[in-house]
Amino acid sequence: MPEFGFQQSQSLSQQQKLAPQMQQSLQILQAPTLELRKLIQQELTENPTLEDDTEEISIEETELEDDEFDEEFSRLSKMDDEWREYMAQTRASAPSREEQDEKRRFLFDSLVAPVTLQEHLMEQLGTADATNERRAIAEMLIGNIEDSGFLTTPVEDLCLAAGIPLPKLEAALGLIQSFHPVGVGAQDLRECLLIQLARLDKARSLEYRIVDAHLDDLARKRYPQIARKLGVSLDHVSRAAEFIATLDPRPGRIFADTFNPYITPDVVVERNDGDWVVYLNDEQIPHLRISNTYKDIMARAESGREARDYIREKIRSGKFLIKSIHQRQDTIRNISEEIVRRQVEFFDHGPSQLKPLNMAQVAESVGVHETTVSRAIAGKYMASVHGVFEMKYFFKPGYQTDDGESMSNTSVKSAVAEIIRGEDTRKPLSDDKIVNLLKDQGIVIARRTVAKYRDELNILPSHLRKSF
Repeated sequence: MPEFGFQQSQSLSQQQKLAPQMQQSLQILQAPTLELRKLIQQELTENPTLEDDTEEISIEETELEDDEFDEEFSRLSKMDDEWREYMAQTRASAPSREEQDEKRRFLFDSLVAPVTLQEHLMEQLGTADATNERRAIAEMLIGNIEDSGFLTTPVEDLCLAAGIPLPKLEAALGLIQSFHPVGVGAQDLRECLLIQLARLDKARSLEYRIVDAHLDDLARKRYPQIARKLGVSLDHVSRAAEFIATLDPRPGRIFADTFNPYITPDVVVERNDGDWVVYLNDEQIPHLRISNTYKDIMARAESGREARDYIREKIRSGKFLIKSIHQRQDTIRNISEEIVRRQVEFFDHGPSQLKPLNMAQVAESVGVHETTVSRAIAGKYMASVHGVFEMKYFFKPGYQTDDGESMSNTSVKSAVAEIIRGEDTRKPLSDDKIVNLLKDQGIVIARRTVAKYRDELNILPSHLRKSF
């Protein structure tokens, strides 16, 4: 299956200015299901040759050469039976039955409900491992977070207004910044993008360096200046800029009334005959075809050249749209199936069994570019027996144990918490001691990493945990 044209990087001009069709293809790939539905509805309004076919009829990919155009339209009128036969065969080979279809339809209709960003954050705060004092400070901060997801009031002003020491306020803000959506609680765009890159295991990447120190140049597309300052090639900067463009500059917008207050899963994973099977939420996406009305117009001898040229261009545009939608669905399905294959322990046993995974691994297995994976999972959600998760959730950095087993940082963090829970509070364990105990379990990490995870878990240093 061809991917979405990410290999068209032959020159600087092609990298910086994509063709309109390529821009549309990338937009379709990156759009969540409900946003894609809106895009399709707009195309249906603007392109009279397109129609919504409720019987899920597709079209084959063919090229329209000028000297073969009349012959092509004589064949178009005969394609319906072939399309229907193809779709009938596809349905016959699918593992789902009517009862399973009804179950998934019910799941799609009942999984989600509209909530505000603040309600979503408060729900996560309610289950967070934090002291009452930190919860109270975090609740105050959540009340100051705007619908865009940003904390626009300077933390220094909040400290003075609430009489809270700066370290305590920053610790509570760090807790909020660990919540979903990724990037929430940032104080500006730079911090928002850096949080997202760090969660994608790109804290040491070129993308991170560009956002951290050269965001103004990036916004003005001053790629040569960035390349010169960082000592890298212009091609590397251009590709990094494409990846940064896939990040969400307004993480709170998925909860805004003007955007989309619902989280609709794009993918559902269910057990079928002992295996985990991926199903796409196709029911929310209109199924398009080329209208027979315009085929008839093209067949009429009295149709003028201008009319025929107009209809020909609209049909070409419609066919490219249909092809892009099909490629999007195939790409998301392939990526989802690879996620399930690599994270089968998660689906069997839950989040504690999440394995390390990065986008490059999935990209290599699926046969697409890493940026294609990033675009395909952006803003997409996967429903499972353990809940609804943002697809980015399944991409975690991790460690290799002495016996060769891979563990995600989430699992290692849980191991740190478990060790501290079992300590003698009269002689709490130092970070160095925790490092040694983890080493006994086959997990080798640095002391500073233990300290970092302890801070993220809101666990005090050993001298402050001691009880008498």
